[in-house]
Amino acid sequence: MTILLLFPVHTFMIWNDFGSKFYIWPGENKLLSTLIVLVNPWFMPLLFVLAGMSARYALEKRSSKEFLVQRVHKLLIPFVGGMLLFVPFQSLYARKFFYNYEGGLFVHWKYFFTHLTDFSGYDGAFTPGHLWFILFLFLISLVTLPLFCRVPAEAPAAKIEKLPAFGVLLLFVPIWIFYYLGNFGGFSLGKNLALYLMGYYVLSNERVAEKLRKNIVWLAGLCVIATVSSVAFYYHFSYYGDLWVNFVGWNTILVLLVLGEKFLNKRTRFTEYFNRASYPIYILHQSILVALAYYVVDVCNQMLVQMIVIGFGSFGLTVLLYEVMRRVPYVRKLIGIR
Repeated sequence: MTILLLFPVHTFMIWNDFGSKFYIWPGENKLLSTLIVLVNPWFMPLLFVLAGMSARYALEKRSSKEFLVQRVHKLLIPFVGGMLLFVPFQSLYARKFFYNYEGGLFVHWKYFFTHLTDFSGYDGAFTPGHLWFILFLFLISLVTLPLFCRVPAEAPAAKIEKLPAFGVLLLFVPIWIFYYLGNFGGFSLGKNLALYLMGYYVLSNERVAEKLRKNIVWLAGLCVIATVSSVAFYYHFSYYGDLWVNFVGWNTILVLLVLGEKFLNKRTRFTEYFNRASYPIYILHQSILVALAYYVVDVCNQMLVQMIVIGFGSFGLTVLLYEVMRRVPYVRKLIGIR
């Protein structure tokens, strides 16, 4: 569900008023930008927390070598494949939109890998694009593996279990501090490392989870107040500071994990399908969305129609491409399917 949020979020990014462009950017809209503000503090950080929790369970069943091999297949190969095939494709359309580029994909592909600017890719130059998440997760997996071998999750469990729910909430402070380490234009390697470690050592601990369940009422109330306050701050001040963003994000993650365990811990056709499809969809979605947006914005000047066609159209096309690629041997590996 978090992955599927990327479709509305990246659709709304086409009209963001954050002072930065997107690959296709016809203008600004405050309402759509506000909707991004509601989810931005938590939806990508949540993925790093879940990855950290998953690492604990994976290392209970796999050796370090098996875990590393699995990370290569799941992360490194799709990252390299995506950088060669998908990300240059979306930067091509940014170059067409902003600079009226009329050349072909192959010429642009050479330009993409030989020009460095601000790494945004909005000018057609090199960028990791949305695959920054995969790159960061792979690097974090490598760095933390020796630590997990030396200090497994059970080692500090006795101390972690003494934390009250309020103490778990206060763990947003080290996450905030780590935000400034390895920060590349707001994409922080340090912060995501901290989130990954929190998932592995803290939120995978059942006693910690039990304390969060018992305190869900005030945690959820605080989350609602903080989220509403974020919108108010955004309207009055445009930005409200890194400390507040990390507090709101961490508070929301704690609440979502409890609510998810309570209401979403079931098997349905939806979850069966998208649990398998979500990672390939993540890899494919943005390139398709950007290409579709380029043509939709060009032929239609009604923003509501543009938004609906781009959002739902890119979702349908992404699922369709996933269905095709998952049936092709070797090609499957490019989108993380072994």
